[in-house]
Amino acid sequence: MEIQTMQKLQEEALKKSGTDFTRLGFALFFMIGVLTFSFLSNGGIPNNMFLAVAALIGAYMAMNIGANDVANNVGPAVGSKAMTMTMAIMIAAVFEAAGALIAGGEVVKTIKKGIIDISAFGGNADPFIWAMMAALLAAALWLNFATMMRAPVSTTHSIVGGVMGAGIAAAGFSIVDWGTMAKIAASWVISPVLGGVIAAAFLYSIKKSIVFQDDKVAAAKKWVPVFVSIMSWAFVTYLTLKGLKKIWPQIVEILNYLPLVSIEMSQKPSLLTALVMGGVVALIVYISVKIKLTSNTTAIENSKASVNALFTIPLVFAAALLSFAHGANDVANAIGPLAAINDAVVNGGISSKASIPLWVMGVGALGIALGLALYGPKLIKTVGTEITELDQIRAFSIAMAASITVIIASQLGLPVSSTHIAIGGVFGVGFLREYMHLSDTNSIEEDKSIIKDEKSNLHAYKAELTTLEKKDDKSTSQYERVVELYKLIADEEKIIKSTKKHIKQTKKVEYVKRDAVKKIIAAWLITVPAAATLAGLLFFMIKGIML
Repeated sequence: MEIQTMQKLQEEALKKSGTDFTRLGFALFFMIGVLTFSFLSNGGIPNNMFLAVAALIGAYMAMNIGANDVANNVGPAVGSKAMTMTMAIMIAAVFEAAGALIAGGEVVKTIKKGIIDISAFGGNADPFIWAMMAALLAAALWLNFATMMRAPVSTTHSIVGGVMGAGIAAAGFSIVDWGTMAKIAASWVISPVLGGVIAAAFLYSIKKSIVFQDDKVAAAKKWVPVFVSIMSWAFVTYLTLKGLKKIWPQIVEILNYLPLVSIEMSQKPSLLTALVMGGVVALIVYISVKIKLTSNTTAIENSKASVNALFTIPLVFAAALLSFAHGANDVANAIGPLAAINDAVVNGGISSKASIPLWVMGVGALGIALGLALYGPKLIKTVGTEITELDQIRAFSIAMAASITVIIASQLGLPVSSTHIAIGGVFGVGFLREYMHLSDTNSIEEDKSIIKDEKSNLHAYKAELTTLEKKDDKSTSQYERVVELYKLIADEEKIIKSTKKHIKQTKKVEYVKRDAVKKIIAAWLITVPAAATLAGLLFFMIKGIML
């Protein structure tokens, strides 16, 4: 028996190692392909090897973004079983790549969020190139480690930490804009709290208006179109503001050809324009969903499971749109420093902004998609199943929080992380479930009231028993009463004990796994300093090799 068990374990280990080697093979093939392409296509440029190595590191960074960050977009949908893992990976990979290639920034600030002052380099391109290379590699290594530990962290904060650490190593502490760093530190609190509050608010609204109603069918027909149209409004607004900046002039040109439509030409959409576009789509969605639900062909059972099923299709759209917007925005985390290095190598100087060549954008887009496909499932499982149990309604609330929080924060000028918002949303719905469990029909207060009443009865029975036992000459009825009192006292003690046990068990219920919360928050707090320290060490190592 033991031999058979050992053989099975050996077979499983070989199978797992074979899968790991296959993944590693695909990843190495992609990175070597990027290295080779960059080297051959830029052969006549001085410092060509620098650019080729930087391209390889950029490919490595992009894969790590795909493995870690994209889980936030599809994890809740997978955890709620609205999508299978394979379906989620395919949708996310396609829409992440599409977002990066179609709507990725045409011009990206190469020094992310103005963390360092590039004038401190004195126009010297070499230390700038080394610093950007160190920042990119440090961020990628930290993301790789976080993914191995199944901790979803912010890729933006990783690259910010990398740029800060490499900048300090190259030119000292004065190079850092500490005001910007303070805002980023504030986002560690702002992002998850906003995401958690909004997700919990939507979950509570859906439960009160639909799930807790006796007639769930009538409630669903009334309120599901409202919630889905709000989601449509939020996502179209979010996508317009954050995902269509690059191609906005072309969109305006097309829209102005339509009758009764006239939009003033601008380089990027305004909030009002985004809200109006979102409102138009929301109205169309509301009418469509209302007709679908009220038609005779749609059968809805009076159950929570049936209501949950109504949010499945909206969740699929939410995952796709979040992935598109994420690809359009966060691809800069992988290729921003690479674009800076490319600009410095090609032009021989330093610029605060740099145009991104198509091949660099392609490295980011394909790398994110490949990293998600190869190593994304680990973090998808963590976000979707290992923090709290999710169903479609809870996952829908998290998706809503992700889009609405970004809209609010961007208009207030608050730096927020999409990762922190999504995970905060997961925390929010989990802690709301705990709160509602504890306050459900005031069960604990009722139990405490029961204990109080039973203790009062117990004291009365014991007092009566003491009085009867003191009597020397007892009648038959009094003896029978003594026996009855012993039984009543035993019953009361049993009721009190079981009720106390129920209170203890009720209070012990945890819908959010505390170990997961502690691990994730710890990873968030050390992301910037860890990436900064690593980047500083890598800068000195690269400098030592080159001099």
